[in-house]
Amino acid sequence: MDDAALADCIGRVEEREDVISPSVARMLHATLSSVRDSARDVDLGMAMPPLWHWVAFHPYAPMDDIGTDGHPKLGEFLPAVPLERRMWAGGRLEFHAGLSVGERLYRRSEILQVEQKSGRAGPMVFVTVGHELHGENGLAITEEQDIVYIAMPESYRPPKAIPAPDKADFDVLVPVDVVLLFRYSAATFNAHRIHYDLPYATEVEKYPGLVVHGPLQATMLMALAVRHRGQAPSRLSHRGVHPMFHTHDLRLIGVDSDDGAMALCTAAPEGHQGFQVRAEWDQAR
Repeated sequence: MDDAALADCIGRVEEREDVISPSVARMLHATLSSVRDSARDVDLGMAMPPLWHWVAFHPYAPMDDIGTDGHPKLGEFLPAVPLERRMWAGGRLEFHAGLSVGERLYRRSEILQVEQKSGRAGPMVFVTVGHELHGENGLAITEEQDIVYIAMPESYRPPKAIPAPDKADFDVLVPVDVVLLFRYSAATFNAHRIHYDLPYATEVEKYPGLVVHGPLQATMLMALAVRHRGQAPSRLSHRGVHPMFHTHDLRLIGVDSDDGAMALCTAAPEGHQGFQVRAEWDQAR
């Protein structure tokens, strides 16, 4: 991989406009039925819960621009990294203002960093993308997303297991199956085949099952955190530490911290964590 070519991608900018329609919001609302606390219908103008903006700005690539993994081919905005497996490793967000269903949205995205590393899985490339999301009343969300690229493995080697917390302020078991994964993929227009194509997930990417989306796990954790605290957080960070699969249900765990924050995670029945979230609230809000 050419360091200079990857470095040339830093500063690349993409600008897009979109709106989260009531139809798409209803798709997400139905998908999150196991964790949401409201049975009311989604209407135009309804305040969007935290992380629902992830169903905006769909990747509208035509079929001949889709790679073998189901993602849009690399090279237009994201760098053309010559490593086959692409994963969303984590990110950081700050919420400045609320957004509503049907509101006009504008997003400016910029590649902030591209870095090559070597780890247990071999060569890796980390790409950090910054987003500024504006609603009709100005800046609503600033966000950084970390994307990691690695070579396709010959077999599945799970990462080191991190035990789930012994004590929690909530610990909710939610069902997971192929229908849940399909619905979230449909709501986000995410065609990555590890989430719905079992032969591809097991035979090509060597996972033991379909992979539960990291953003889906984070969104479910946020729904329970908001219910527990009574208000949306001001900031949050998140990262995946172990894949979760369609073959088991998920525990959604939240632990209040002494500093006023909340540590959240998903966990498998075996007791190890899958996705971690740290949420922080400004006391003045």
